[in-house]
Amino acid sequence: MVHFLGVDIGSAASKAVAVNEEGEILASAAVQLGTGTKGVQSAVETLYAESALDPADRAMTVATGYGRMKYTEADFQMSEITCHAKGIRKLLPTVRTVIDIGGQDSKAIRIDENGAIGQFVMNDKCAAGTGRFLEVMSRVLDADVSQLGELDALAKAPVSISNTCTVFAESEVISRLSEGAMIPDIVAGIHQSVAKRVAGLALRLGIEEDVALTGGVALNRGIIRALEEELKVKLKIAPQPQLTGAYGAAILGRDRYFKELSASANNE
Repeated sequence: MVHFLGVDIGSAASKAVAVNEEGEILASAAVQLGTGTKGVQSAVETLYAESALDPADRAMTVATGYGRMKYTEADFQMSEITCHAKGIRKLLPTVRTVIDIGGQDSKAIRIDENGAIGQFVMNDKCAAGTGRFLEVMSRVLDADVSQLGELDALAKAPVSISNTCTVFAESEVISRLSEGAMIPDIVAGIHQSVAKRVAGLALRLGIEEDVALTGGVALNRGIIRALEEELKVKLKIAPQPQLTGAYGAAILGRDRYFKELSASANNE
């Protein structure tokens, strides 16, 4: 079956999505290995191994994400901002503001009713407000980052984490532990700290509803709770939000393929 492949090579994870000519998802895969590793190869191999698709039927491959320029098997590369906007437009058409919390950065993107990007702001200078911040904090708490959402739900009295610098916040969390603070309360405070940072970024851009959260961090219910409180809006979450960028890349590949096909036919 003819299909189009999108790969999103992040700093911490690699994702792959294959779509058909109608833009429907045929197969997907995600591995917790990012740029500089064999993560993208593993994601692509897993996608084909777990589906009936044949790599020989792949019509176009588009790479996005932190490591997109190093993926030599792509026909072309697109920025994460463009791919997340495209993916959300297809998945959640009413969304006008996209917030993406990645492993090394966070972004807020405004899109119009056609999915065109209006403005965007990005934090890629500091780990605060990113997945990296959550990973560091989870190690201090001796918990897996995937457990943070569940721990947040158990919080009774969230502990304020005032430092936004990762190094100082780590020391602050250690101090709170030594003072006897409960881990769920600390986790809720960590989520609030991330949400404040991300909300500040989004409010600088200007919020227009509906608002969607994308990226792997969108699987964390604690982050969703904290961000909704800060923004005072209900967030929309796409199915498998960590695949949004790869899906958008696949759709862009499909669009370019048919555009080139049409141009070739017109020139004959």
